[in-house]
Amino acid sequence: MSKHSVILQPQTANPVALRRPTKEDGSDVWKLVADCPPLDQNSMYMNLVQCTHFAETCILAECEGRLLGWISGHIPPESPDTLFIWQVAVHSDARGLGLGKRMLKGLLRRPICKPVTQMETTITRSNEASWGLFRSFARDMAGDLSDAPHFERDAHLDGQHATEHLVTISLPRKSLRMAA
Repeated sequence: MSKHSVILQPQTANPVALRRPTKEDGSDVWKLVADCPPLDQNSMYMNLVQCTHFAETCILAECEGRLLGWISGHIPPESPDTLFIWQVAVHSDARGLGLGKRMLKGLLRRPICKPVTQMETTITRSNEASWGLFRSFARDMAGDLSDAPHFERDAHLDGQHATEHLVTISLPRKSLRMAA
């Protein structure tokens, strides 16, 4: 178990707080992502940029000062109605508690996401945990989920990585009000 983990039991769990990241969180985010295979570990500098420049569209989950969850995302300039989710990391000690969905809904409640009507992410076919999270989230939000190959293994990834499928979830206005 890493130094930034805490064991949680659903029936006795302390409250998990959701908040915006700060630059002081960059190193812990980097370590959490390393503890969550198969996520790609980017540079610590990249996580620092996400925690500062993209803080409004990223979210942390912590309990007793320990980082348990992280979502990085952004709103693409050419698609102001779309929240693109880059990575979802939930520490193994906190899996199975619905933390991923809670963080996604927390992001949608932020003022910057008011114009958002769809969520996008990319997922490899083999990442069953991510498929499960986003399918469950789409059901909870009464949204439609679609996917198509996006970053293809040979055409875009030099054969070094499995094809990433672009997953799009429509977010009906009624569901967005319920998330708020």
